Amino acid sequence: MRSYLTVSGAAALLLLFTGAVPAVADDGADRSFTIEDPRITESSGLAASRVHPGIYWTHNDSDDGPYVYAVDSRTGKTVATITMKGVGEPRDVEAISLGPDGDLYVGDIGDNLNGSWDHVWIYRFPEPKELKDATVRATQFDVKYADGPRNAEALMVHPKTGRVYIASKNEDGGGLYEGPAKLTTGATNVFRRVGEVPWVTDGAFSPDGKELVLRSYFSARGYVFENGRLGADHAVRAPLQRQAESVTYTADGSALMFGSEGERSDVERVDVEGRDGGGSTSPSRGGDGSASSAGAAGDGTGDVKGTTLTGVLVLAGIGFLVFMGRRRKGN
Repeated sequence: MRSYLTVSGAAALLLLFTGAVPAVADDGADRSFTIEDPRITESSGLAASRVHPGIYWTHNDSDDGPYVYAVDSRTGKTVATITMKGVGEPRDVEAISLGPDGDLYVGDIGDNLNGSWDHVWIYRFPEPKELKDATVRATQFDVKYADGPRNAEALMVHPKTGRVYIASKNEDGGGLYEGPAKLTTGATNVFRRVGEVPWVTDGAFSPDGKELVLRSYFSARGYVFENGRLGADHAVRAPLQRQAESVTYTADGSALMFGSEGERSDVERVDVEGRDGGGSTSPSRGGDGSASSAGAAGDGTGDVKGTTLTGVLVLAGIGFLVFMGRRRKGN
């Protein structure tokens, strides 16, 4: 989704006032990088390859076509462009996720008018074994929500069960929707609401499937995930970016990679506490690291508090700059 003009400025101001510095990883794959491809101006989803170490799959938001790009985190350069065939014309592609079956799932699930489309689509194709430009036949699945149309930007495939989940996006809080055990092409796939979540622009399961991280423009939260339901949640350390649009775990689960939209957009690495390559611990916590039950935080209260504080700081920064600008004019 294209950002409000203020998002990039707000992020920059908050960086200025807090002195935040992007996380820096060791040299090699899976470090922070900049997407260099001039065709990728609205990177809206990220998925770490399991076949090709250090490679991240991404795509543009809308008005681009049926394309998925493989970007090398060592250089930021695109090493393969995949063209999907056998699908309709994509409308608003917002997310990508890799399933345990080795397939990439692409979520054409955006709806900026919050209910103008009675159905959305998911495209699926095997992750290519070779990194080269190719045209692949993708399977298209029709998707509807049991409680009516809605906007969404986050699609996550559970790494153990293969079940697909979608998190809707709403200023007053969205929902976590669970798809059928298996997607089918012979009928509409109905997704049912199974949890309450805050404003969400993307999400990702940990490689062991025990944690679900959901991000928004200014914050991120981690949830214990068990038996298909959200458990205790906590704040997750996330970088401030000009438009926070995507998140994925590294293939080994040692870090989270946070992406943004825009030309030459940055992908920032944030290490996961206690993980040296696949252990089972929680993502890095923000604030005091205290957790709350999903029942208490199901309305997004914990996330809203963090976002509200951020908003106050941003508005204070904007007010300060406006004041200084007027003062200079008065002089």
